[in-house]
Amino acid sequence: MLPTLVLVGRPNVGKSTLFNRLTRSRDALVADQPGLTRDRHYGRGRVGTKPYLVVDTGGLEPVAKDGILYEMARQSRQAVDEADVVLFIVDGRAGCTPQDTIIAEQLRKTGKPILLLVNKAEGMQRMRVIADFYELGLGEPIPISSAHGDNVNEVIEIALEDFAPESEEEDKEEHPPKLAIVGRPNVGKSTLVNAILGEQRVIAFDQPGTTRDSIYIDFERDGKQYTIIDTAGVRRRGKIDEAIEKFSVIKTMQAIEDANVVVLVVDGADQITEQDAHVADFVLQAGRALVLAVNKWDGLDAHQRDMVKRDIERKLHFLDFAKLHFISALNGTGIDKLLKSVDEAYAAAMIKLPTPKLTRALMAALEKQQPPKGARFRPKMRYAHQGGSNPPLIIIHGSGLDDVPASYQRYLERAFCEMFRLQGTPLKIQFVSSKNPFEGKKRVLTEEEQRRAHRARIIGRKRYG
Repeated sequence: MLPTLVLVGRPNVGKSTLFNRLTRSRDALVADQPGLTRDRHYGRGRVGTKPYLVVDTGGLEPVAKDGILYEMARQSRQAVDEADVVLFIVDGRAGCTPQDTIIAEQLRKTGKPILLLVNKAEGMQRMRVIADFYELGLGEPIPISSAHGDNVNEVIEIALEDFAPESEEEDKEEHPPKLAIVGRPNVGKSTLVNAILGEQRVIAFDQPGTTRDSIYIDFERDGKQYTIIDTAGVRRRGKIDEAIEKFSVIKTMQAIEDANVVVLVVDGADQITEQDAHVADFVLQAGRALVLAVNKWDGLDAHQRDMVKRDIERKLHFLDFAKLHFISALNGTGIDKLLKSVDEAYAAAMIKLPTPKLTRALMAALEKQQPPKGARFRPKMRYAHQGGSNPPLIIIHGSGLDDVPASYQRYLERAFCEMFRLQGTPLKIQFVSSKNPFEGKKRVLTEEEQRRAHRARIIGRKRYG
């Protein structure tokens, strides 16, 4: 699984600003106002070859006994329990406060690895800004600026130094494919797991939030080995009340990252919601193979079924690469076809594509449709090779590829998927432009070339006046 970094600290010390920088996004609201973040935010980041999950928490008021501040503090403590590394953020301009001291004492008791980050340190002398914070007893304070990025990459490298880098050469086919069952609460995920396993292995109950953790189960079906992951339901943030359920979302995101294939379960008796689309988008960002299952199909009439199909086409149109199945987990109908699509998606995600075949496919796509001309000239694509799997990564080499628009990149992705019949997995393309060694340099002519040029000018004047 990806390592999880959790940001904690008093309100208004810059946690959300740091979260946005670590995820290279603007997902967390940022303003000069304490208590703006009340719910958790989670996102993906990467430094070098090491990806990670990062969690932004609400401001931790350790002395709060009730109300919203108490709930925010409770959520933050739960997040720490899920962390691999805790990033404790303090305000370098405000100095060490009594709340910082209490938080430090609570963090020490967890036994988690902790990095003490002194934020808002831009323009200040290092020793002066960190001196007050040695008394917290959490080791060497590290001055950073989440707003300007000072020392941020260095901090993440320190946090991840005990975690192995992502390896594109790792042979994942030596292990059974991992299948994660995800979706909103009460759509029938645990019932589907039991239907696949053929036994009542996990608790299935008509109440949202029954599953609180991600449960890994090894099983065999039709002579094939699998690992299935039953996950907690992911519901809209405003409807998550209990701290335990809030941070079971982290477990679900980790399960998606850890899986080879994700089965997204939606409720046929309900509309496709915004949260269904959010979960699907996270799966897409993670690059995981996907199968879409519409559950409770047996309880719908013809009109309702047509409504569901139109709803999926409209709200989940970006999942056109995924196979769609209409199932009943309770009655076990459609399960065999669903698993067949899982096998196909896994094979597509782990496929090995030889360079000659990829290059021929690239040339065929170029012959059918050339890339649009850029600011100076048309991009030239010379050859392609595979750079990784799960999802398949195709690296295209050429010149002027920095000007290739996103629309043409999507055209190439569709072309490769059609040519190699890649069903159920997203495909990523990376462009590598060769640099002109003479770009920006004026070549000095030799004496002989200068004489030839001079004679040509004289002849041209005599001939054309």
